[in-house]
This record gives sequence, C-alpha cells and structure tokens, in this order.
Amino acid sequence: MKNLKARELVLCSLFVALIIVGTFIRIPIPVLPFTLQLLFTMLAGLLLGPELGTICVLVYIILGLIGLPVFTEGGGFGYIFKPTFGYILGFAVGAYATGKIANKEKRPDMKRLLTANFVGLAIVYIFGMVYYYFISNFYLASPIGVKAIIIYCFLLAVPGDIFLCFVGAFLGKRLIPIVNKSYN
Repeated sequence: MKNLKARELVLCSLFVALIIVGTFIRIPIPVLPFTLQLLFTMLAGLLLGPELGTICVLVYIILGLIGLPVFTEGGGFGYIFKPTFGYILGFAVGAYATGKIANKEKRPDMKRLLTANFVGLAIVYIFGMVYYYFISNFYLASPIGVKAIIIYCFLLAVPGDIFLCFVGAFLGKRLIPIVNKSYN
C-alpha cells in the first residue's frame, strides 16, 4: 500500500464521516432502511478513485465491527450476522467498481458516471440480497424465499437508490474536476 499524503488522509476521513452521517439520514421502508450511505460510498469511488474510495468504506466497516454504532442498527462484530450486512460489504466492492469505471477518464462524462454508479448499485444489491438470503435461511432459521427477497430487498428499495445514482453522477460531474485540479 502506498503512503497516503495528508490531503488524501483528510479526504478519506471526510468520506468516512460522510458515510457515517449518511447512515443516520433514514427514510423508513419495510425490511431495509433507506439511507444516504450509497450516495457517499459512490461519491468516494467517483472522487477519490477505486483504491481510496474502497479504503474509506473499509475504515467505516472496521469502525462498525469494533463496536462503534455507525451501522443503521448499531455496531459490533455480531453485526455480521444481521441480514443487511451484505449491503455494507457491497458498499466496499461497489465503491471500487464505481471508482474504477469512472476514473478511466480524467474528466468522465455523465454517461460514464451513470454507468459507474449503476454498476456499483448492482454490486451492492447482489451482495446484499445474496447475503440476506443465506443469513436468513441458514443462520437465523428465518426462511425467506427468493420472491420475498426480490420484493422487499430490491423492488421496494431500488427506486430511491436509482435516484441517488443520478444525484451521485450530477455531483461527481461537478466535483471531479475540483478534486483532480487540487491534486495537481
């Protein structure tokens, strides 16, 4: 791992804080709370690139697993047994993919940013839904079928997250030149 410059450490810290704040901005829906975590994990990838964006999300995950109440329902190592933990893991992989796709160009256009965000969103949902299914059915002994997973963990939640993909692309389009300019 490369040595991080002070500016990169500050930006990573800022995004860890934003992801935590995004956790607590909640719109209640059944099964999965709708938060702004996705927006800030996407922006971390878009603005900081795949490696630093992923580091931000991993620091967030570590903070939650060591016991700080930064997840939607608290924190602690036992959180890995909650059905929604897969979404949190998906944030890290999604941030990497988002950053990798968006940062293939120095000044990505809106189409590339939206593509990056939707790929990241798909990754988050795949991780989240698969994890939810396996934890519910095989660990919690609280069976849930594929149809219910699709309804409650995808169809009810995805409209808001699609909106966040557009917001993230809009913000990324405006902020990437500013962040890149300050790196040079």
